[in-house]
Amino acid sequence: MAEAPPDDCRPLKYSIHKFSTFSSNYVPENILEDKPSNQGSRWSSDSNNPPQYLILKLDRPAILRTIKFGKYEKTHVCNIKKFRVYGGLSDENMILLLESGLKNDTVPETFLVKYTVAGHQFPVRFVKIVPLQSWGSTFNFSIWHVALGGFDEWTMVQKCINWYTTYREREAIRLCLKHFRQHNYTEAFESLEKRTRVTLEDPRLTRLHKMLVDQGDFDGCEQLIGEAAEEGLFQQYIRQQEYKPQWTPIIPNPGGSSGPPPRPGMRGGHQMCIDTNTQTIYLFGGWDGMQDLSDLWSYHIPSQEWTCITRDTHAEGGPSARSCHKMCLDPERRQIFTLGRYLDSALRIPDNLKSDFYMYDIENNKWTQVTEDTASLGGPKLIFDHQMVMDVEKRIIYVFGGRVLTPSRWEGLGLDELRTNNYTPSEAIFSGLYAYHVSTNTWTKLRDDCSGNSTGPQDIKSRIGHSMLFHSGSRQLFILAGQRIKEYLTDFFMYNIDTDTVTYISDGTRKDSSSVPAAGFTQKATIDPHLNQIHVLSGLSKDKDKRDENVRNSFWVYDISQNKWSCIYRNEQTGESYWSKMQHVEPCPRFAHQLVYDDVNKVHYLFGGNPGKASLPKMRLDDFWSLRLCRPSTQQLYQTCVLLIRKHRFSELARENSVMALKYLQTRLHSAVDHSDPQQVQEFQALATTLFQPQDDTSVGYVQAFPDDDSSSTPTTTDLGWRHTARSMLFDQLTQFFPEHMTQPRGNALTCQQSEDETQPGHCSTQTPWSSLANGLYIAHCGKEGEFQWCYP
Repeated sequence: MAEAPPDDCRPLKYSIHKFSTFSSNYVPENILEDKPSNQGSRWSSDSNNPPQYLILKLDRPAILRTIKFGKYEKTHVCNIKKFRVYGGLSDENMILLLESGLKNDTVPETFLVKYTVAGHQFPVRFVKIVPLQSWGSTFNFSIWHVALGGFDEWTMVQKCINWYTTYREREAIRLCLKHFRQHNYTEAFESLEKRTRVTLEDPRLTRLHKMLVDQGDFDGCEQLIGEAAEEGLFQQYIRQQEYKPQWTPIIPNPGGSSGPPPRPGMRGGHQMCIDTNTQTIYLFGGWDGMQDLSDLWSYHIPSQEWTCITRDTHAEGGPSARSCHKMCLDPERRQIFTLGRYLDSALRIPDNLKSDFYMYDIENNKWTQVTEDTASLGGPKLIFDHQMVMDVEKRIIYVFGGRVLTPSRWEGLGLDELRTNNYTPSEAIFSGLYAYHVSTNTWTKLRDDCSGNSTGPQDIKSRIGHSMLFHSGSRQLFILAGQRIKEYLTDFFMYNIDTDTVTYISDGTRKDSSSVPAAGFTQKATIDPHLNQIHVLSGLSKDKDKRDENVRNSFWVYDISQNKWSCIYRNEQTGESYWSKMQHVEPCPRFAHQLVYDDVNKVHYLFGGNPGKASLPKMRLDDFWSLRLCRPSTQQLYQTCVLLIRKHRFSELARENSVMALKYLQTRLHSAVDHSDPQQVQEFQALATTLFQPQDDTSVGYVQAFPDDDSSSTPTTTDLGWRHTARSMLFDQLTQFFPEHMTQPRGNALTCQQSEDETQPGHCSTQTPWSSLANGLYIAHCGKEGEFQWCYP
């Protein structure tokens, strides 16, 4: 993703250090100059077979912040579609700084790169660019120009070099300490630890290792794990786990003898908002397949009861029946605002095309018409399928997008027919971005709709059926997807309401549907400013490479801090028989539904919508669902640790005393198993077979008890005792639940591997020898298993 460089970033000079290949006159030095009109001013590999690369050498070490790729004045099949960038002080020891891709256009792109390790800036002298794929799949790679940006002020860089050198030295020592302890080289471990004064891990984990591996105090281990859970040490691990969706149908409490309880009827294009303070959901209007609705409902979450506030808001001084409008709520003043609606062509006469704006006072159950026509006060004209959010603190409502209703030549056609037949008049007008100041009753136009072909960095392309969310912490509007005439959009950008600036998170050119939500229309999105997450439930999606529209269920979570999408739920089923069977398990695919989010209790609520059945075009839904995004709880992780410990304890007993092992299996181990989990039950039942294995084979049973164990970190020394080896394996498993800054290094000293987020197989993997570890101390492996020699220069 191309991004704006930091304001204080300065150009960094470099030369070509190494390269893989080049073809003809397309030498690597060509990238030093930016000549977009010169077709020959580029580096081109002589093959697209990996590895192909360029290694650049900075004139002096620097903190690299950006890398800019210049381009040819025309699109080109040799432009690199995917690439990686590595950096380091040595050309043999680099870490991954960036993995991204270029658009096949003529606009230069600038990327921010990773520049911190363990919270500190680290310097680079060498930069390696590795093309992975060109836009023409069979063509060689071409790079036209590269410009590097960062900071090379020596005083600052020298401090970073000193820190990074110390950091790498410390990590090398910690890898050695881990290796010695795993292999039970106690004397070497204690000597290195004493000499260097480097600690391997947090003291609590050292205590856990002593209790588990050295003493075999399994009950003490369980107690220590419990204390860690109570201190919240598992929270980082929990946050890194994928969500699992849990849908629950909401059935209203049964009514009395007078009949079934009241509830809203079938509809789509309605609106909902939630008051988390009172745990109440409000629903207004919609289209039932035959007519617009004007009823207003509330749903009290604790009592699970719907209440019809009014059957006809218009009769009580409120808005007329409508659909495709928008609502937002001020929870502090308990006010609901509603704006916009859709009108059939036959009704679009001047008197009906006024943009009325209403406010509902919840406390007094009273509607007020704020404005008869917002356009007359500098606000938007009558629009539909727009978005509206509120900055409660500043009392400002933001309205973006939507189609402006005008007298239409499509006389007699309804909204469903227009969408079904893709009727899109050439005179379609889209609304811009507006701000309404509640306290002064004034409108401000912040942005006009830009031209559909505009590519300016601060332009905003208006659309319908999109999502817009307000982050109260960062004071940003997040705008995602939608439709503009026949174009389904996948762009994603932020608008800073304080600085009036636009930042594009994604321009919509990526077509990898496995890593970003597909182009969508009427998808629903919510935001959790506390977790810094955006949630998206799919609606009507459009594959740009196909001609069909699809209604599919998928749920995505966007981590704002990490700029990362995760698909936590996807269901591609379309068969009627499947959804008939699953109607009480999960909601069927739909669009024109409504989704609200309780950010206090972390629950979504979905109601109604259009299932998109071609055979039943007027069908609408009235089902009501809750959705929880579940991760393992602290208690569940604690129970998992207890189960792992007791499995191991059983495996040791099975080698020593089968009778005691059987009793332990039937009591302590049985009580640690979640008998509602089929997998745990199956593994528990399989453990009994360990009792009937020959003693020499019981270690096999242990390995079966830990099927997910990573053997790469397991000591391979054949003369180590089975008990120490197995307990060390268990210790490694338990420490996976602790924060990484507390644990021993994840890597392996025999290969000096770095973590996966820093290196990639086959590219710049670290090969640091065991030498000059600290304070003039050297260590060398002497060839015989387990024998090491200390050396002093």
